Amino acid sequence: MDGGARLANHAWEALLRAHAALMKEFAAEEIWRDLSMREYDVLYTLSKCPKPIRLGELHRHVLLSQPALSRMVDRLVARGLVRRAPDPGDGRGVLLSLTEAGQAQQRRIGRLHARSVAEAMTRSLTPDQLTQLESLCARLADRPATPEALTNREDHGL
Repeated sequence: MDGGARLANHAWEALLRAHAALMKEFAAEEIWRDLSMREYDVLYTLSKCPKPIRLGELHRHVLLSQPALSRMVDRLVARGLVRRAPDPGDGRGVLLSLTEAGQAQQRRIGRLHARSVAEAMTRSLTPDQLTQLESLCARLADRPATPEALTNREDHGL
């Protein structure tokens, strides 16, 4: 393996180790109560959508297989956290959105989780490093960095 490939693989492994360590830390917290982290991810994703979305769109944003996501959505609907509604533009389709209870649950856990994420990230990284990390991860995901990250990069001379 040449030097560039070796460096890329080491960087990838470091990214995976960091992700695994942080996810274990977050999973051990007592904020989740009767939701799993994956269920919270679905609620969080739906909370970010300005309008109801189809299951296929939700699938593009969460790290679950389509069958596992379908079963999870069924459970969240049964618990009153997610609503299914017919798609007025396509009678065969179903749109998903949060119920009021789902919104409340997402906000309650989200506030606590956001504090945990901020504590974990700022424990090891400076504001400049956080800005760089966001920009690098956005590049890896093939998306432009958020306007906030671009502003912060300019503020920090990056």
